[in-house]
Amino acid sequence: MDHVIEGVRKIDFHHPYDPYDVQVQFMNTVYEVLQEGEGQIGILESPTGTGKSLSLICAALTWLRNHKKSSFESSVAKAAEEFKDEPDWIINQMLKRKREEILKQWEEREERLRKIRAKEKELEKRGSKRRRLEDDSPTKHGKPDNDEDEWLLDEAQDDETPQGDDNPSGFSKETRNLMGKLGMGILHAKEEEEVTDNNEIKIYYTSRTHSQLTQFISELRRPTFPASLPDSLLGDNPGAESEDIKHLPLSSRQRLCINPSVSRLGSLPAINDRCAELQQPKSKDKCQFVPNAENLSLTHQFRDSALATLPDIEDLFELGKKLHVCPYYASRTAVPGAEIITLPYPLLLQKTARDALGIQLEGNVVIIDEAHNIMDAVANVYASEISLGELKRARQMLGVYVKKFGKKLKGENRVMVAQVARIVDGLRDWLESALKLKNDQGIVDPNALLRSKGIDQINMYKLIQYIQDSKLAYKIEGYVAQAESQTTGDSSPKFSSTPVLHTLLSFLVSLNNLSSEGRIFYHKVSQSDIKLSYLLLSPTHAFSSIATSARAIILAGGTMSPFEDYTAHLFPNIAENKITTLSCGHVIPSSNLCVWTLASMGPKNDTSRVEFEFSFQKRSDKSMIGQLGIAILNICTAVPDGVVVFFPSYGYLDEVVAAWSEASPGQPKSLWDRLQVKKTVFRETKGGSSDEVLEQYIEAILGVDGKSNSKSTTPSRNGALLLSVVGGKMSEGINFSDRLGRCVVVVGLPYPNIHSPDWKARIEYIESTMLERLEASNPSMSKSEALAVSKQAARDFYENACMRAVNQSIGRAIRHRNDYAAIVLVDRRFGTDRIRAKLPGWIRGGLVEGSENGGLGQMMSKLSGFFRSKGAPTGT
Repeated sequence: MDHVIEGVRKIDFHHPYDPYDVQVQFMNTVYEVLQEGEGQIGILESPTGTGKSLSLICAALTWLRNHKKSSFESSVAKAAEEFKDEPDWIINQMLKRKREEILKQWEEREERLRKIRAKEKELEKRGSKRRRLEDDSPTKHGKPDNDEDEWLLDEAQDDETPQGDDNPSGFSKETRNLMGKLGMGILHAKEEEEVTDNNEIKIYYTSRTHSQLTQFISELRRPTFPASLPDSLLGDNPGAESEDIKHLPLSSRQRLCINPSVSRLGSLPAINDRCAELQQPKSKDKCQFVPNAENLSLTHQFRDSALATLPDIEDLFELGKKLHVCPYYASRTAVPGAEIITLPYPLLLQKTARDALGIQLEGNVVIIDEAHNIMDAVANVYASEISLGELKRARQMLGVYVKKFGKKLKGENRVMVAQVARIVDGLRDWLESALKLKNDQGIVDPNALLRSKGIDQINMYKLIQYIQDSKLAYKIEGYVAQAESQTTGDSSPKFSSTPVLHTLLSFLVSLNNLSSEGRIFYHKVSQSDIKLSYLLLSPTHAFSSIATSARAIILAGGTMSPFEDYTAHLFPNIAENKITTLSCGHVIPSSNLCVWTLASMGPKNDTSRVEFEFSFQKRSDKSMIGQLGIAILNICTAVPDGVVVFFPSYGYLDEVVAAWSEASPGQPKSLWDRLQVKKTVFRETKGGSSDEVLEQYIEAILGVDGKSNSKSTTPSRNGALLLSVVGGKMSEGINFSDRLGRCVVVVGLPYPNIHSPDWKARIEYIESTMLERLEASNPSMSKSEALAVSKQAARDFYENACMRAVNQSIGRAIRHRNDYAAIVLVDRRFGTDRIRAKLPGWIRGGLVEGSENGGLGQMMSKLSGFFRSKGAPTGT
């Protein structure tokens, strides 16, 4: 790897600024992984504040443009090889013609897009503002059609209409044929002649949230890249020095639907079903916005505008509104010409979602940002649950529907509705009996669950297919909502934000796809309610379709350490030489970070010292909790402005605050009162408004307008203290930069509850699969040795889950090059080599040597000196 990195180090990555050394290192590594291809994996860690997104963009698009150039040259060389036996003048003439064809196609496309960009800029000069949809609120839409026949199940379709996976869109035969001609969706018919980019490599970029994708797109607008054609083809062509990025964002119907009668439904399942319903041949109300022969030119205009303007999802939505063409479907015509496609996790991680959008990963590049939670994201995509309360509601809705339409239901419809009712009754009976169980939660035997009311006698696959094809859930929910709105006098029916019959369908899909990687659990929600949930124990199989298809995969994040889980559970069958890992340093100078391990109040040579160990068995010790309070009180004295403390759980935070609030012997004030004298104290509460707490915390430090020089409201003289929870809302995505986070304190190691049913199941699964793998790959290994290795693999997974959460919390501090902060790790276990090895490299680099052997006094001296060196006033 090193010699190859040296070879690419001189590449101009077209970074809009002078990149830091760590950014150059990061871009070189990304480029090399993409260049190697053939299923290469890059697992890369670059701390927040180091310009990770821009580095990803510059490396990936520089590689893509260089790859396109070499591909053009290769195609010309290949053409020449085919005519090698012909006279030279024929070969030269043929090569000249081929180069001219390539150049002409490129020039025509770029000119078309250039005109659109010029038009957009002209509109901007005239003061044209992006229009926002005026009918976002359901109350602004017209009254829905109250024709009750809309909710009646259709008769069985003839055999000519494809069912199930053959027609996941729900479109009519005619619409599918037309979409095939347009090159949209999963129908890969030949695209019209003017678009020739079908086989070009694309970059699929995904991140966790919509706001993160929007931020990425704004970064995408910063750099400028050279043309994708070789210089030998461009010649003296004016304006060919650069070529704008062709980007396309993809999203769900929920964000892109512009039909008011559909978007008003609110929930994604209802919107999906209603949209598909409007495409059916028998539908009385066709959607006027779906691409068709009449609006073909508008669809092409949408495509070109999308590729010309680097849009985000809101831009795409507005473009569809402006052209009166559906952005959800019309965007697919832009996929062949796009270089980089952005989309949220669920659309990339779920194969059915990729198929529905026509996404082909084969030979393409996948970049997963904020990938520290990718394994949880995969599990969440495939997770489902349903409660006893929801099943009771589902049964009541079925009763209302059958009472109205029962006599009109015939044949298959009558049988299938009865089967749904039987399943609801069976699951409800099982849950009602489970309410009497002693334990509040546990693992469910799927066979026992399916025996209830004879559910196991039902062809589940066929029933699921029927529910999806007939839109049963949508029709029942729709009719009941309409009937209830008429009873209450409401002008428009309200669909539930979580429709219970769609929830049931999701759970049935999980029940029908049980694998060795999945388990069903029960969990008592209250004395009268209980729920069933399906959990994917391992992402290996679900992620394999991505891992085995893509040319290269980049997993990038600010806190990826420890790396072992990604290789062991996402890529267990990938050869080691195909996986590259990198942990970048930070862009801050080393003098801007001080990391201290506080193992006890006294130094190591103090024989009477009591070590901090906030394990589940020891953390309730009142003396240790009191010493923790004194340590934090001292930290608040030495640290100016904001101090953020992360606890292992909400329950433990409550326990600590209660102990601190008790009066101390010989002290006029409790520890809690003394802390509030030092700084304004805030705490995160489970289920509380984190936004409100955060706003008050910021105001206490910076003032009411959020600026450090605020004169409108005087901030607290000594700053503020925020008590939060690892894994809580404050531990991810919140920016505690500069004065908001001068010190981050982590109390203990937040191990998950190993006695919970889900973690028991995870541990058992990892042990058993590792044992199977070892027995297959290394038959000479003894049974006892293989068992020991398997148990260690499970322990590592358990510990790594804890350390990922710790690292994510630590990453809230130090957000840019000029930032500085102290990090205090309060627990003796942070001083062990095993735990330290799982901290990010930049944190390990900032650790004060031997700090675990020092006590509170030495730490205070170090912190005071650190903040004095920054010219920061300390607390008093």
